[in-house]
Amino acid sequence: MGMNSHTANLLAAFALLAWPLRAQDAPDAHAILKTVRIAQAAQNRMFNGAIRKGGKSLPFHLVYAGNTMRYEFSDPPQVLQVRLGDKDVRLEEIIDGKAEKVSPRHFAERVRDTDISYEDLSLCFLYWPVATVQGEDSELLQKCWIVRVEPGPKGDTQYSKVDLWISKKGGALMRAEAYDAAAKISRKFKVISGQPMGEGLWTLKEMRIESFGGHPQDHTPTYLDIEKPDN
Repeated sequence: MGMNSHTANLLAAFALLAWPLRAQDAPDAHAILKTVRIAQAAQNRMFNGAIRKGGKSLPFHLVYAGNTMRYEFSDPPQVLQVRLGDKDVRLEEIIDGKAEKVSPRHFAERVRDTDISYEDLSLCFLYWPVATVQGEDSELLQKCWIVRVEPGPKGDTQYSKVDLWISKKGGALMRAEAYDAAAKISRKFKVISGQPMGEGLWTLKEMRIESFGGHPQDHTPTYLDIEKPDN
């Protein structure tokens, strides 16, 4: 398995920005996360997109098919897919027509020279056992719940916790901040802009991803672009 296999499962969480979430005075954090997971599995649509870093661009197709999200890359050809279940998620790579599970030992690896890792693609943090509502904030003029998720003592992860900004109105994941084992900021994901899809739906247009490590390339952010489908 090469470095090319990383790409954007985290993309999927940001790809559609309009899912029903009933406002509550005291929302349950796990209920909010479940709403995001259900929304991912409710779409049947294909998007063209690209991951940009510096002068490089990595094109891909993002395909929603029931509870499966598939990322199709070229140059060289590669297919990654995420299967969302009721209680867990499975990140797979399609090799010679067969789906092979991506081991957690690869989770910390980067997508080529971008700021996206296998773990970010897997969306596993949406299933972590510890989740609490930390407060409220606004992103792109949308009021959001801030939900903190933690993996528990046996989690296979490079992160100690992740803070998620989830839109109260649409249930969209607008921003995420991931922390390393020393509780220092490791990655930031932020939706920069969206685009209307009709029927009250939005889709991601641009997202910025930043890493905060010791690598020189960390000073250059990665951008995720999604094109609006023709139908």
